[in-house]
Formats: sequence, C-alpha cells, structure tokens
Amino acid sequence: MDMPLPVRCDALLPGLVSGAVRRCGLVLTPVALWLAGCATPISVATSPPRPDEGRAQIVRLLPTALPDRAGWAADLYAAFAALEIPATTANVCAVLAVAEQESGYRADPSVPGLAVIARQEIEQRAARAGVPGLAVQAALALHSPDGRSYRERIDAVTTERELSEIFEDFIGMVPLGRTLLADSNPVRTGGPMQVGVTFAQIHLQTHAYPYPYPVQGSIRHEVLTRRGGLYFGVAHLLDYEAPYDRLLYRFADFNVGRYASRNAGFQNALSLVTGTPLVLDGDLLAPGSLGGAASGSTEAAAYALAGRIDMSVAQIRRDLEKGEQAGFDRTRLSERVRALAERLDQRALPLAVLPRITLQSPKIRRKLSTQWFARRVDERWQRCLARDALR
Repeated sequence: MDMPLPVRCDALLPGLVSGAVRRCGLVLTPVALWLAGCATPISVATSPPRPDEGRAQIVRLLPTALPDRAGWAADLYAAFAALEIPATTANVCAVLAVAEQESGYRADPSVPGLAVIARQEIEQRAARAGVPGLAVQAALALHSPDGRSYRERIDAVTTERELSEIFEDFIGMVPLGRTLLADSNPVRTGGPMQVGVTFAQIHLQTHAYPYPYPVQGSIRHEVLTRRGGLYFGVAHLLDYEAPYDRLLYRFADFNVGRYASRNAGFQNALSLVTGTPLVLDGDLLAPGSLGGAASGSTEAAAYALAGRIDMSVAQIRRDLEKGEQAGFDRTRLSERVRALAERLDQRALPLAVLPRITLQSPKIRRKLSTQWFARRVDERWQRCLARDALR
C-alpha cells in the first residue's frame, strides 16, 4: 500500500532545502567508479595529499567560472584538515555537490521573496504573543543602527545573512523585539551548504576538534560565512559513522537528519514483518514521545513483535531510543527484525533506504522530497567524479 508522504515542516529558513567509518574517509577510484556507473565507496589505503596538493586538487574540481576558486579551495581544505577527514576526490565532490545544490556555490545566497517571508514570520510571532499589529508596526518604524528603519531594512533584504543581522539588532535594541522573538533568531540556516545554526552549536559542544578560526561575533555569524559554512557542512555530511554503502544516503541524511536513511531501512523491514503500512520517514519515535503507551506507528508496530523477537516492551523502547545514535543497526531490535524480514522475503534487505518525506518551507515553491534532493545531489557528485576522471 502506498502511504502519503509525511511533511517535514522546517523553521523559517531551513536548509533545502540535513558509508565509511568516520576518519577512514570515503575513498574510491574515480575512473573505475565513473565507468562502472557505481556509487559505492571503496576503501583504499592511500597517503593523504600535502596541503598544497590538496588545495590544488579542490581547485581543479571547482567550476572553472567560479570566482575566487583558490579561496574556496583554501576554506574547504582547511575544513577537512581540522576535522581530520581525508580530502579524497569522493569526499570533496560530495561536499561540492551539496554546495552546488543548496546555494549554487554562493556563500550568502539570495532568497526570492525573503522580505515577505520575514514579515510573515514577525506577524505570526506577534499573533502568538498577543501583540497588537499597531505595536508591531510602531516597533518596525524605529531607526536601526544603520540609520534606516527596521521596516526599510526588511523590505530591502535579499540574503539570510542580512536578515539574521536585522533580527539580531531587533532583538537586542527594541524591547518588543525580545518579546516577539524570545532571543531566538528565526534564521536557522545559512552559508553555502545551508547548515543549521543549532547543528553547528551542538557540534562544537560535543566534538573535541576546535573550530579552526577566531569566532567573529558568534557561531551563528560563522555559519553564514563561506569558511564556517563549509566547515560545518563537511562535519554534517561526513563526520559521523553510518552503515552506508552509498553516499546517496548521506545526502538524504544531510537534508532531513542524520541516520534518517538507516532508520527508514529499519522501518521498511518492520513493515514487511508486521504487515503494517509505515511511512518511511526515519522517525522511530513520535516527537515528544515519553515512553509507556506507543505514540507513533513505528513504535506500535515494534511493540506488536515483542513475543516473536523475545524482547519486552521496555527493551524495545530502549533500542528505539538509540535511533539517533551510530549503533542502532547493531541493536537486538534491529538485528532481529531484519532477520525476520529477510527470512520472510527470502533476500537480503538494504540497511538503508531513502526516506519518504515531502519538504515544506517558505522558501520552497514547488513539491519537493528528500528522495528528489538526495538523487539530485548524487547526480552532481557523479558528474564531479566524471569531470575529474576526464582531466
């Protein structure tokens, strides 16, 4: 049975829209990969290039018409080096494919209709806070630090970086700004790879690698720059362990969240075993689920198998809670469900499948999905490899 695609409602300005083991890298022979039409990474023992060689390699892979190719190469190589991820052709092409898809290689891409989106966000927040419209208009008429009113700056805004700066001024200098925005800048993503600000902040708190640049103002500001956007983009795409044999699944994870493809593979197996039609969205637990009675279809389907897989409901719940961790595919729940599904289907099932999620945000003006995004990026990745093979 075909199930309707779930809708992933992102923040005001979400990124379009978020394998090999980390540190081992994704290394393959571009010529063989291109000729064979295969997208499976192959681990090969290889010496990392010297910094000058690595930067020169990236320059060759960048579009010839791109301004400041040397600057792009320097920032990207610095990101790989700081994160201790090999700057292989496959890895570099993966990052470039995402940057091309997300921003067309623009560090601060313009967004059509951004002023309208910003005004709508302010109006919605005012309505939720019970702030009268006249009070909002009066606040927007105040002069900002650059001499223009906030309304004038918003009407002229074209990029997320500009809008983020306006909101920061508004929060910090207008009493009503704090009431409306509650210290939360609605611009959540930015930079050439459209990385989430929250991801960047959490990454720095949970990883031992120091950010390789002096922070100018805040991590939010760094995400909205080329160097910061590339650094956190590389981290988001490659700096985690996942049981993927194709970068395609990392591209899908980049769009909607780490491990979404692996978790969708588990949902696929669970649906086959239980006969329950499940939406393959990668969400193993419903948002806000606190345990006890099942609050989501995936959770309920897993509980129904308790007797067949010799696990208690509490044990199943504990394994489902590992759905955002690297080792979920090695849990008892995942292994037993997969074994049942493969016995029933009489074939090996994929560890990962592309999540079926419809993307929705103010920036998206047509029907798009995670499957579409991942495949588009994968096509760009393969073209990058092919260009390198022909050089």
